[in-house]
Amino acid sequence: VAEEIGDLLFSVANLARHAGVDPEESLRRGTQKFIRRFEAMADLLARQGQNLDESDLPAMEAAWQAVKQVEKAQR
Repeated sequence: VAEEIGDLLFSVANLARHAGVDPEESLRRGTQKFIRRFEAMADLLARQGQNLDESDLPAMEAAWQAVKQVEKAQR
């Protein structure tokens, strides 16, 4: 499985290169977006009186989708 995932990652990096995109910068930006959204999700749950460690998956998913909608509206 690890080897197949390596092949997949190599293919995606090659696709990025063909598209004129720096794969490392893309990964960096994607990671930053994930961190920003995760922190916003945790903040939203806290404002709702919920602890991230004790929240169930449906509550986290709802908060995640709400954060994405706010970001989309801000564009």
